[in-house]
Amino acid sequence: MTQRDAAEPWTIGKILEWATNDFRARGLPNPRLDAEVLLAFAIGDSRVKLIVDRDRPLLSTELATFRELVKRRRTSEPVAYLTGTREFYGRTFRVDARVLVPRPDTEILLDVALARTAHVSLSMRALDLCTGSGCVAVTLALERPTGTVHATDVSSGAIAVARENALRLGAYRVSFGLGDLFEGTDPAARFDVIVSNPPYIATAELAELAPDVREHEPRAALDGGPNGLDLLRRIVEGAPRFLRDKGALAVEVGAGQASAVAGFFVTRGFADVRRAKDYGGIERVVSGRLE
Repeated sequence: MTQRDAAEPWTIGKILEWATNDFRARGLPNPRLDAEVLLAFAIGDSRVKLIVDRDRPLLSTELATFRELVKRRRTSEPVAYLTGTREFYGRTFRVDARVLVPRPDTEILLDVALARTAHVSLSMRALDLCTGSGCVAVTLALERPTGTVHATDVSSGAIAVARENALRLGAYRVSFGLGDLFEGTDPAARFDVIVSNPPYIATAELAELAPDVREHEPRAALDGGPNGLDLLRRIVEGAPRFLRDKGALAVEVGAGQASAVAGFFVTRGFADVRRAKDYGGIERVVSGRLE
């Protein structure tokens, strides 16, 4: 903002155009959308109001809040961290730098898990490994309100975020355990379905991720080892011990990993192994049923 600009009132329309151009010049993706979301957050209203009230001058407090958000977005900090929320499966989840930002493609994992448990919809017992923000565990519990879900994560910060989301969204039949994969679970527990969106990015590929992800999202929730398959292999290997008869396992995988992971399923004795594509046509979820 120049000194000349400061002499004139900053209306919603004017500052929205300025921020959009600023983000675009810096090479940030979705500059207009980001500007709209951040401005709506700064004024505490909807994006629709940005259009309706485009000629309204901003209050000094609104302007100060928005300028701070713009500064942070310039460093590629994810918009979800700036607003503290992200939509997932039609619900609003709280997120911060302790957890990955939920992605639309992970909704496919929910679709698969729900389909695999249709026959036990009233009594489903589910286990969510690497729960992160809790978006998968909480959604499962809300979509299957008479079932129960247990969620684990190795990060105490992630468990805190997930627990907050469960309480805020009314998912009272979700329990949480701190530990590495199955370590956060009662050894005697058995489940109808185990789901997981684990770290699956190959270590060498982390440097190639977009700045939003590479510089701000938790590395431990991204790094899947040398070929990205370390945790996926461990999950498939350990799942049968915690599954009921005919229980199902569904995991999210990275692009190009579905074939290898499907092989893990077959080797471990799973049947009816399937692959489900995400919205971009990439095989994103591998699932199977224990025989």
